[in-house]
Amino acid sequence: MKNLLQFILENLIDKDSFEIEEHIQENGFSELTAIIDPKNMGIVIGKEGKVIKAIRALLRVKATLEHSAFTLSVTEKS
Repeated sequence: MKNLLQFILENLIDKDSFEIEEHIQENGFSELTAIIDPKNMGIVIGKEGKVIKAIRALLRVKATLEHSAFTLSVTEKS
């Protein structure tokens, strides 16, 4: 999951503009947190949230194929 999210974000914004944290629970549930530089937050979210919705849809497809589940949260770097 983390690799797919990293690939997507690297192609949207600069590699130094984000970090990804992944916490995997015992039941295979993944909690992903993308920590984005504030100047690139608009690019990742997109107009009316269309970009982040598309990213979540792609992650959902991978989770379905792997028979797992995930949550994705996006926060700003402080």
